[in-house]
Amino acid sequence: MEDVPWRDTFRAAAWRIAALALAPALGLGIGRFAYALVLPDMRADLGWSFVEAGAMNAVNAAGYLTGAVLAAPAIRRFGATPVLVCGVATCLLTLFASGLVRTFPVLGLTRAGAGVGGAFAFIAGGVLATGIAGRHGRRASFLIGLFYGGAGIGILLSGLVTPFLLAKLGAGSWPAAWLVFGALALPMAAAVGLAAPRGQVGGANAAEPVRTGAMTAFLLAYTLFGAGYIAYMTFMLAFVQETGAGPGLQAAFWATIGIATMASPWLWAGVLRTGLHGRAFAILTAVTALGAALPLARGGLATLIVSAAVFGCAFFSVVASTTAFVRRNYAPGAWPSAIGRLTIAFSLGQTVGPVAVGAVTDAWRGLSAGLWTSVGLLVAAVAAALAQRDLRASGDRV
Repeated sequence: MEDVPWRDTFRAAAWRIAALALAPALGLGIGRFAYALVLPDMRADLGWSFVEAGAMNAVNAAGYLTGAVLAAPAIRRFGATPVLVCGVATCLLTLFASGLVRTFPVLGLTRAGAGVGGAFAFIAGGVLATGIAGRHGRRASFLIGLFYGGAGIGILLSGLVTPFLLAKLGAGSWPAAWLVFGALALPMAAAVGLAAPRGQVGGANAAEPVRTGAMTAFLLAYTLFGAGYIAYMTFMLAFVQETGAGPGLQAAFWATIGIATMASPWLWAGVLRTGLHGRAFAILTAVTALGAALPLARGGLATLIVSAAVFGCAFFSVVASTTAFVRRNYAPGAWPSAIGRLTIAFSLGQTVGPVAVGAVTDAWRGLSAGLWTSVGLLVAAVAAALAQRDLRASGDRV
């Protein structure tokens, strides 16, 4: 990767990465996950089944998969910053567009576009953040976690606003929520554009080949994780509503996920730094599975909030652990392609997961069955990750 025209102190690097973290805040925290906040109202207003509701998130994941396939070549051709800006702009436009249409096919196009933009923003932003973090030795894991924890900002803001907005405006007001999401995302997009480094970062000179055969177990684990975690983030708020929770509890639940996600860099930096092979991934996925399983114990309000905190503090650090694995095992020039390959695996899981869990939910006529399915997928991801060894341990480092 080419040198960049700044030399960060650690504090300056942290602030720059925190600004870049608004890319996943916009593209994922709002662009993907806020769908769960409006899903119950959309289902009731548009007459969707759980399969159709899951399919809409699967369409978003399919767009994300497309973006993941295209991101690495685009970064090699144009550089990471243009790809980041393109992704953020696409996400912003599709958020506003989702509030202006009602038909399933057209809504599907906006959700797919948000997925493509989210992948561009996430992968390109991750490449830039990883490059900055790489100059800070043992503190690099914290900086990488800081970038991925940025998704919590979008989760927090959308969670604090949406339940009260929908309660005030009444049934069928979900289009207004999408427009508000766009308004929340607008200053984030501007901040990312200002923070992104100028110059060719991760551009044409970074086109190094990547061999991924030695991380097959890791790719499988990430696919299973993608299928498992997205079910919680798609249907869990509907589950909370089924308990009779009003807008205050819904906001508290979603905001807790966001706050916990933002706190994750401080909680797991040591695990990311010292967890060799697939161990960090396995530990963090196990915590995520625990958080996903807790509400199924039917323990009431306290259990729901603890579930949100446990799930939220770990699920995006799982993503950070994949970047830490790439940094440890691949040369810098191969980072865009390696991160892209992992993101493709993740996207495959996200595409299948919501539809599969929605089908289970419809078949068993209850969200509990679908959510137990997601827990099982997360446990399977833990088992797969434990089989992964570092490439340098097997002599395959590239």
